[in-house]
Amino acid sequence: MQAVSRKHNRTDKNDQRGRKSLPGAGSFPNFREIARKTTMRYQIQHEIPGRIRLRVIQRTMTEQQADRLQYAVSMLPGVTSVKVQERIQSVTVCYQGSRRKLLEQIAAFSYETASVPEAFFQESGRALNREYQDKLVTRIVLRMGNQLLLPYPVRAGLTLIRSVRYLWAGIRTLARGKIEVPVLDATAIGVSLVRGDMDTAGSIMFLLGIGEILEEWTHKKSVDDLARSMSLHVSKVWLCAGEQEVLVPVSAVKAGDRVRVHVGNVIPFDGVVASGEAMVNQASLTGESVPVRKAEGASVYAGTVLEEGELTLQVKEANGSTKFEKIVSMIEESEKLKSALEGKAEHLADQLVPYTLAGTVLTYLVTRNATKALSVLMVDFSCALKLAMPIAVLSAIREASAYQITVKGGKYLEAMAEAETIVFDKTGTLTRAEPTVVDVISFQEERSGDELLRIAACLEEDFPHSMAKAVVDAAKRKNLVHEEMHSKVEYLVAHGISTTVEGKRAVIGSYHFVFEDEQCRIREGLRSRFEELPQEYSHLYLAIEGELAAVICIQDPLREEAAEVIRRLKEEGIRKVVMMTGDSERTARAIAARAGVDEYYSEVLPEDKARFVEQEKAAGRKVIMIGDGINDSPALSASDVGIAISDGAELAREIADVTIGADDLYSLITLKRLSNRLMERIHGNYRSIVGVNAGLIVLGVLGLIQPTTSALFHNTATLGISLKSMQELLQGEQEKTRIPGSN
Repeated sequence: MQAVSRKHNRTDKNDQRGRKSLPGAGSFPNFREIARKTTMRYQIQHEIPGRIRLRVIQRTMTEQQADRLQYAVSMLPGVTSVKVQERIQSVTVCYQGSRRKLLEQIAAFSYETASVPEAFFQESGRALNREYQDKLVTRIVLRMGNQLLLPYPVRAGLTLIRSVRYLWAGIRTLARGKIEVPVLDATAIGVSLVRGDMDTAGSIMFLLGIGEILEEWTHKKSVDDLARSMSLHVSKVWLCAGEQEVLVPVSAVKAGDRVRVHVGNVIPFDGVVASGEAMVNQASLTGESVPVRKAEGASVYAGTVLEEGELTLQVKEANGSTKFEKIVSMIEESEKLKSALEGKAEHLADQLVPYTLAGTVLTYLVTRNATKALSVLMVDFSCALKLAMPIAVLSAIREASAYQITVKGGKYLEAMAEAETIVFDKTGTLTRAEPTVVDVISFQEERSGDELLRIAACLEEDFPHSMAKAVVDAAKRKNLVHEEMHSKVEYLVAHGISTTVEGKRAVIGSYHFVFEDEQCRIREGLRSRFEELPQEYSHLYLAIEGELAAVICIQDPLREEAAEVIRRLKEEGIRKVVMMTGDSERTARAIAARAGVDEYYSEVLPEDKARFVEQEKAAGRKVIMIGDGINDSPALSASDVGIAISDGAELAREIADVTIGADDLYSLITLKRLSNRLMERIHGNYRSIVGVNAGLIVLGVLGLIQPTTSALFHNTATLGISLKSMQELLQGEQEKTRIPGSN
């Protein structure tokens, strides 16, 4: 639950005076109030500034009701987080602003009238948690009931029946020529049965069963949490209404409607291509690195990204739920979640099994004491290694999401911790993704700056780039209507746009594209004006019929925190910071000097960025690439960790391994710290597991503990290490991710 800054939690005097008139509001904790004569009845159980816990007054609360309530309250203005516990009918709300207004809105809530997207129910995870909580409680209650109520012969018979599953699993593992954990479990249970020690065998199976439930629960919950963070969050789409395109909310689209998807955008629904031709990146679903051609009649899927071209698709399913299911399936079937250390832990765990068995045999041969030998057998290094390591990684991924950082696999956290080189794109990354047009310099006497801005906005309006948005926004501010006045637009990634305007060929883009690729010229007598262009701005060049028509000067402000973030990344272990941009040498040099990077490269193409990343990797260095545009996609794919800024192009976010959702770069420090602490925790887990289990083996060999005690201590230690692995890595360190005095 997010902490809320104290300065936002002060309640105004009018709010304080109005509390007594509220249903469910008043002084606390002198008495509890019940909201009456409203749709929602509740008690206030606890309250501090900015945080309030309510108990809903109703007989029972279903999972669906809890989801409805959580969604509705989370959508209220000023609410920062909500937690609904349906078993105890508790609602905890963190908020900013008026307490009075919040309680009035909660009191007005109704299950019947609350509108909740279907996808929210499917992705909430509440049913999963309840299922495994019930499994754990049932297992524990049955165990206690058996021990207290059933006679020994019945308990022994049940133990014998339950042992068949474990014994058969061990036999099958041996039949495959492997000596792994199932063999160890089967041996421990089998030896206990042969000795007639049914209670020990039962205890072993009970503890193994609890471990299996916890491991399965942790894995499924982590996968679901990760899938939710990777699911689509498209809010609006272009709906085809006759000959027009209308921007509508996703919720307004139904099966059978036609939706147009422009280059660089995510395909929001499953459907069939009705018209158009495009190259679609399906890496998020299939793992294919090469875009796939889609034409009329082809099927397209929600979550894939349109790299080139334009498509009109007929919507097959409008609720978007299939995307979540596909992501869950993809994660479960792939190895993307696993870091190298996780794989190493599993491999080491299996390798240790023969040594545990050998130690058991050796102990028996030396001591001739089956109890001491069985005590060694009860201590299984592999159980802790296989459970604690994935939990540590998946918990770190969940913790990252609390900081608006989406990490698509554990191996990226490991690579982040080991990385030495970090490469920044400039526009929208080191600089703010809010460039603004400050001037339009005309190079054609017959056209004014406003007329040329109108033409530029018409060309740029459908393309997902911060520079294009700056041009369109500038035209809107001047009320320059730029209705479609051009023919089919051709978009060349990292170069520019070409089309025909009123029968004349028009291009807009970088210096390289306009003057070198398109061979455009400057009108006679205007060369000096061109050479005197202000150097502090980025420039966008518009040419018509091979002649420069205008230079659009765009201010691209450096992020205030950029220099501080770069300095702190170096403190955390980054050795080399590089900036790469398609801008001119003079612009790149000015930004690089202010940001404090070690190297910079100007006028680069997408393939140049990717080539640099490959060169760094070939030199044996792990590389982080940070970008926000379509032109960053090749480098994001090539890097060890590709990080996309969340308000950048959809393609960059889909291809990237990590997405940061904050509006500043401090999340990079958080991510680096989180990765470093995760590696420290994993290495600490290794030491703890080896130390604890080695100690239990020594105690067992010396006869100081019995096999059941050894098994209990072993499983308790495993659970303890696993629970510790679930603790927050950055607890108490949050303030270090920002500079003093920052907001």
